[in-house]
Amino acid sequence: MHGWTGKILRVNLSNGSSVIQDIHPDLLHQFLGGRGLGAYFVYTEVAPDCDPLGPENILAFCSGSLTGIRVPTGGRSSMSTLSPLTGTIFDSNSGSPFGVRLKWAGFDALIITGQARDPVWLEITSDGAKIHPAADLWGAEIPDTIKHLKGKDSEAVCIGPAGENLVLFASIANESGRSYGRGGTGAVMGSKNLKAIVAHGKDKPDIADSELYKFVDYESRKMVKASPRTSRGLPEFGSSVLVNLMNRYGVLPTRNFQQGTFEGAEAISGERLRDEFLTKRDACWSCPIGCKRKTKTSRRSGDGPEYETIYALGSTLGIDNFETVIEANYLCNQLGMDTISCGATIACAMELAESGKLDTELAFGRSDNLLKSVEDIAYRRGLGNDLAEGSKRLATKYGAPEVAMQTKGLEFPAYDPRGMQGQGLLYATSNRGACHLRGNMLGPELLGAPKMLDRHTPSGKAGVLIVLQHSNAVIDSIGMCKFVNFAIGDDFFARFMSAITGVDYEVQDLQLTGERIWNLERLYNLKAGFTREDDSLPPRFINVPLSEGGSAGHIVHLDEMLDEYYRFRGWTQDGIPTKRKLSALGLENLGSGLLEENSHA
Repeated sequence: MHGWTGKILRVNLSNGSSVIQDIHPDLLHQFLGGRGLGAYFVYTEVAPDCDPLGPENILAFCSGSLTGIRVPTGGRSSMSTLSPLTGTIFDSNSGSPFGVRLKWAGFDALIITGQARDPVWLEITSDGAKIHPAADLWGAEIPDTIKHLKGKDSEAVCIGPAGENLVLFASIANESGRSYGRGGTGAVMGSKNLKAIVAHGKDKPDIADSELYKFVDYESRKMVKASPRTSRGLPEFGSSVLVNLMNRYGVLPTRNFQQGTFEGAEAISGERLRDEFLTKRDACWSCPIGCKRKTKTSRRSGDGPEYETIYALGSTLGIDNFETVIEANYLCNQLGMDTISCGATIACAMELAESGKLDTELAFGRSDNLLKSVEDIAYRRGLGNDLAEGSKRLATKYGAPEVAMQTKGLEFPAYDPRGMQGQGLLYATSNRGACHLRGNMLGPELLGAPKMLDRHTPSGKAGVLIVLQHSNAVIDSIGMCKFVNFAIGDDFFARFMSAITGVDYEVQDLQLTGERIWNLERLYNLKAGFTREDDSLPPRFINVPLSEGGSAGHIVHLDEMLDEYYRFRGWTQDGIPTKRKLSALGLENLGSGLLEENSHA
């Protein structure tokens, strides 16, 4: 087999057993790897009504079909599970080189089930798995754990105190600030008493057609160098280049999305990050772009922050003290928490306090207690215990669910959808909750990539978004980065897949695969009880226009876009895939229990 290894490693923490299994080639052809393969394992092995923090849930670490091969950005992998934060099927994607070492150890996937009685860490080699006691590591922060475990020809991922304390947005991280970040993956790992995983590997995958691979690789790297976004914008500024741009468009979330422009944007901009805090650029494995930042404040040094983090720990809190924002980011990385959900939940608490529903010193614009709040969440101290449950549960507990800026329980990323109609539809329909990475409309609505669309017009957005959702499912499944898509598209992905795996792929084959993955995730969520009502946005975006800035006067026209979206997808008006659609995707048996009312379709 070429590209793939054709093997998975299963580990049961309850009884300490492990087994190596073959993967049928048809399964790899259908779902590629990464997110697609993880979705299949969660769908077939995890009951939607099980306790996400119980032994029945799984951790499915899946390398992409191109992970571990020197293609541009070919170092990514996915971790799939049932999310304790959202209750949805969930995959979290990371540029951590752990996925590369997993592939080089000989496995396309590592599936962990059960629950250890005491803290353990897991060692992966080509021979299988070995379980070690981890009582001495329990309580350690991310950098200390990685330093203790990482060795030659190995990579490690672990949880920090947030994961151990089952914070519902805890992450799984490695030492370089790269995480399986969103959805509470770290809480699932913590619930299994699993502190860390170390993968040893150095056997690179075989390539079917080396000459074709070298040619496509050469051509793709030329395209990366030719694109101003991947050759200049992202390398020079990282993703933080978006701060001032989004502020000018009026879509930079401010004070829990009460405004779309932030008067302190310049103080937390990518330009200032470069000029005053940057120490060096960094890149993920096999990445020619290098958007990562190594930074230093007057007190500390570390990785980042990214644009999403600057919003979550800066503008949406009304905070323009950049040193504090940067250090709060370091602290989240150290303790193992998703910066987006962490900051957005604190913003929710600030608005609850502003309206008199919550007695707390947290307040918009106040930076002096931010670092303490982050620590309190990780250790579930005081109000931090409530914040650790995420914004949806927090706002509901204090009687104002409408101030939680979330969909399906997942907190919003850094784009106010009132200034981007298609982005609003994306947030509402994303299978894992509010997420920009499922089919980001930033390109067509604000950057003109591949072409500029009127960002305020709802008509026609559904078709564009669906194509992007399928393409992004493919990118997550082959093990490449979304940023490379600014320079190369599905045609290059198909050529890489053909050269490396020896299977002939066309663009339409990959689009069909992306559609299959998207529909499988939808089927799982339907089984979990999600309905059209959950493809929604907070009332603020539907009913309250922005009052100032580049998107003043606009709301999201969701209903008309959602009807069009369902129709284009071949779903019913209730958002259920029809029998005809599932049959075309080869999913009819998986979805049969949902089709009784729609057997005519």
